[in-house]
This record gives sequence, structure tokens and C-alpha cells, in this order.
Amino acid sequence: MATSLTTKRMIIGIASIVLLAVLTIALWKETQRQMPNFKPEPIMDAGTKHCISCHSEKGVGKVIAEQWKESKHAEVGVGCLECHKAEEGDVDAYEHEGDLIATIVTPKDCGRCHMDEVKQFTSSHHADAGMIMGSLDNVLAEVVEGHTAFNNGANPAAASGCWQCHGSKVALLMDSDGNPVKDDKGILKFDPKTWPNTGIGRINLDGSKGSCAACHNRHHFSVAQVRQPENCGKCHMGPDHPQIEIYNESKHGINYHAHREEMNLDSKPWIVGEDYIAAPTCATCHMSATPDQAVTHDVGDRISWTLRPAVSQKIDAAVLAKLEASGDPVPEDFLTWEERRENMKNVCKQCHTKAYLENFYVQYDNEVNLYNEKYGIPTSEIMNAMKGNGMLTAMNFDEKIEWTYFLLWHHEGRRARMGAAMMGPDYTQWHGNFEVAERMYTEFIPEVKEMIMEAKAHGHASEAREVEALLTTLLNSEMHQWYVGKMDPEEVKRRKEESAKFRERYSTD
Repeated sequence: MATSLTTKRMIIGIASIVLLAVLTIALWKETQRQMPNFKPEPIMDAGTKHCISCHSEKGVGKVIAEQWKESKHAEVGVGCLECHKAEEGDVDAYEHEGDLIATIVTPKDCGRCHMDEVKQFTSSHHADAGMIMGSLDNVLAEVVEGHTAFNNGANPAAASGCWQCHGSKVALLMDSDGNPVKDDKGILKFDPKTWPNTGIGRINLDGSKGSCAACHNRHHFSVAQVRQPENCGKCHMGPDHPQIEIYNESKHGINYHAHREEMNLDSKPWIVGEDYIAAPTCATCHMSATPDQAVTHDVGDRISWTLRPAVSQKIDAAVLAKLEASGDPVPEDFLTWEERRENMKNVCKQCHTKAYLENFYVQYDNEVNLYNEKYGIPTSEIMNAMKGNGMLTAMNFDEKIEWTYFLLWHHEGRRARMGAAMMGPDYTQWHGNFEVAERMYTEFIPEVKEMIMEAKAHGHASEAREVEALLTTLLNSEMHQWYVGKMDPEEVKRRKEESAKFRERYSTD
């Protein structure tokens, strides 16, 4: 009886020690989790362990392995083969260490787990960014700026410039017999004309469009990184689409940089007004969740105007025209521009009042309509008339006025519109409207007049008449009549009075 009691006490004692040890370990682990920069041990199956055993030894492989270990993928056991494993028959598949591997991870691969994100992305404008072969930008890169005389048809201006944002059409390197070339380890080689490339509209060997790594830098795949404005600034910058510069000038950008440490960028979920309040980033407005909206990977879901072309359209008009041209049916989930605008307003209202929002959109629409009606539409009509009447050659950029017109809408006109869209006053005014006007009045109009005179001098008076009529209508219109000395007398009087007041205010007498 005593022995039995002693045994029970020993069992209870051992169980208590084990339980205490388990609780202590659990408490220690939880304490560790609460520590800043805590990262749990990566979960690795046999396949990933085999990959890591080699790729963590030295050089770039070690960096890649360490980046993966720091990722969310590592936390949940998404390893190397889950992303890089290829299927039999894949164009870019090769045998490596007993597995069939593909070097490039495409949206099709990511879609095995991220189905909704890939579906949204594939229907977005981002996914079609590589389809620029017929654009004026591509004519500049491949004909005007560059040449295909390098590396068996490569065009450095396009490959190292345009395609690194827009995306290339990826191709394997082929030998003279048309067979894929491999290195000494049996790894397929890619054509250097097309790879490396992480352009967001890349056209992949498996037929998928896009590159998730354009935004989600491999192999960290950090949500904090992808939510920062600098992430978008790789491509959305420069003289023709300076979104990152406009953002940095705006109150949004100023607040972000002042309160970056309060942005809670690692949070999941990351809902504006709940998980952070300091400022919005590009992701906040165009992609991320609100209390009423889910995350979207279609960056057009909240955009009501398209500010890219020579004349802006409401976004659904542009999309519908594209569908009509391709013969594709209108999707059931098609969003009108009004719906897209309401989606964006839903983001804005987390910080701004309804009255503020309504007035902002009046100001924004006014600026776009001003550009369209005063500059975009009339200059486009004149250029089309000159082309149609043979006053310009079929080749683009071989005549001065084509450069003038391109800079007017593609650079200055975009900056004015984008500045208004993102609350960047300097880009709306001095980098935008001022430079549009300067280009219009000091270059475009004089060059049109010169071409009309030249056409008449060479016996093409009838061809010049349509262009001359368009120019006359433009110059005598209400928005341009000041240029030909026909400003309304009351307006002239008011201007003089205001000028006198201004001089008096800054007088040193």
C-alpha cells in the first residue's frame, strides 16, 4: 500500500516537473516572440533542407538562403520546391539534384497559393505593361535612341531601360540548331536580350504575364517593403510619370517620412485608420485594405481617370475601347469610373471629410478638363490633320514638331494632371501647366505656322487649309485669344488693377 502510494507520488511529481518544463518552454518562446525583430525558426521539409544545405554555403546562394529564412514563407513552411518546382514538359524545366526545377517563378507558380491575388493582378494594367511594342515610347527606345546591332539583335536602350520596368518577353538562349543551351551544370541559359528582367508586365515562358517579384522583392517577400512608397518609385518616377516625386512633395509624403516608425508596416492585416494613422502610402490608396474594402492587386480598381494618353479619358471608356478593339466580352465584374472613384473615396474618407473629398475631386476634374480642352484635344487634332494631309511623314520623330508635341503631352501634360491627382502643387504648376503653356505658345504654335507656310510655298495649299482652320479656331477661342491680343477688355482692366495692388504690396518705397 505504501509502495503504491509512493509510486503515485513519484508519477505525479514527474508529471508536474514535465508540465512545469513545458510551461516554462512555452513561456520562454512567447517571451521570445514578443522581443523586437523576433523571427521563428524556419520550417523546412526534406526538399528545402537539401536545397539549403548547398545554397547556404557561399556567395549569392547564401544570401538567397538567408533572405528566405527571414521571410514569412519560411515561417509557414513554403520552401524552395514549392515555388521553383517545374512540371514535366515546362519549357524552362531542367533536372537538378533529382528534382525538376524552373529558374523563373511566375504568377502562374505563385497562383498555386495566391489565387485571388494573381487573378486580380492578371486583369490589371500592370500585367499588360510589357505590351508596348507599338507605343511611341518603344519607337524612341528601339529606333531613335537605340539599335539592334548588339549581341545578335539586342537593343540596349530597350533591354536595360524600358523593359526593366515594363517587362521583356523572356526567351531561352538557343544554339544554331534551335536547341536550348545549358551551362556545365545542366542549367538552362536565358537569352541576355531578355533576361534578367523583373518588369511588371514581363511575358513568361509558361504563357503567364507579369512578375510578382517586381514588387515583392525576392526572397524576403516582405510586406513592410512592398507597402513603402520607394517600392513603387523604381518605375513611377522621372520626367514623364513622376509619381514618387509628387508623393514626396505632397502632405501625404511629408507625413509618411516624418512618422515612418509609426506606420506599423509589418502588421497583418494593415488597415488604414486601424493599424496605422500617420499617413497613406501608394499601397494604401491603390491596393491596401480599408475597414470597408479588401486588398486588391488590380491597381486600377480605384482610378477614375487615365492620365497616360495625350487626351485623358475616364478609365472605363479606355478599358471599354480596349475590349472592343480586342473583341473580348465585357467582364461581369467590370467597374465603371464612378464605382472606381467611390472605391478611392472610401480610402480617402478614413482621414478626410466628405466635403473635403467632393471639393478635391472638383479641383482634380477641373485640372484634367483644362488640360484636355486647352491643350490636349486641339494639339492632337492639329497633329492628326497634318498627318492625314501629308504634311508629316509616316515616320515618328523625324520632324521637330513631333518632339514638341510629344513633350507637351507625354511629359509636361502628364505632370500637370498627375500633380493634381496626388496633391503635388509644384508639379501641377511649374513642372506642369507652366511648361505645357511654354511649349504650346513658344514652340508648338510657331512650328505649326511655319509648316503651313512651307506647305503653301511648295504647292500644297489645299492640304494646309484644314490645319490652318484648326489653328485659327484654336487661337480665337476663349482660352487662347489673349495670345493674339483679343483678351476681353474687362479682363484686361481687372488684371491691371490686380497688378497695381501686387506692386504696391511689395513696394520698397
